[in-house]
Amino acid sequence: MAKSPLDTVLTIAELSKYLKISRSTLYKLAQEGKLPAQKVGRHWRFHREAVDAWLKNEKPNG
Repeated sequence: MAKSPLDTVLTIAELSKYLKISRSTLYKLAQEGKLPAQKVGRHWRFHREAVDAWLKNEKPNG
């Protein structure tokens, strides 16, 4: 089954559940430009594919 276009853009709450990261951490990463995001008005939006690519490219700590 094909994904709906609505499934490709996530809100901060949806991304928090998807990544299992707190909303406050996501806000911080987005504001610092460390996480691929777009601000629409006062709300952050995240493209699932961009977030997945970001995760794959993140270097482990250490």
